[in-house]
Amino acid sequence: MAAAGLLIGCSFNTITDRINPYRIDVRQGNYVDQEMIGRLKKGMTRDQVRFALGTPLVTDVFHAARWDYVYAFRPGRGEPQQRVLSVFFDGDKLDHVEGDVTPGDSSAPAAQPERSRVIEIEPAPAKN
Repeated sequence: MAAAGLLIGCSFNTITDRINPYRIDVRQGNYVDQEMIGRLKKGMTRDQVRFALGTPLVTDVFHAARWDYVYAFRPGRGEPQQRVLSVFFDGDKLDHVEGDVTPGDSSAPAAQPERSRVIEIEPAPAKN
């Protein structure tokens, strides 16, 4: 009887190693792409930034001049990924943006260089 138990116990690991159940991809947070960041202009109001990027996932009462957009992707198979984009305001106007986004054109090839931590944004055109 003990030999049968050992045999079943040993074969259980080989069975479970061969069975690959389906695992879903889990996406959480704010997905922000390069096109959305391209809409940002220095000097935009908080409402304009919210319209361009959506409502931030994290707003901190101790850091009211900073909004954080956090995105996590956990594929069913493979390594999890996380992106963080921080938007900084000076008063009610957009000052600068930092985070894990790729600089340049959104139509660039899939193999892109290292992600930048500081994103340059252009000032809004002057109104006459």
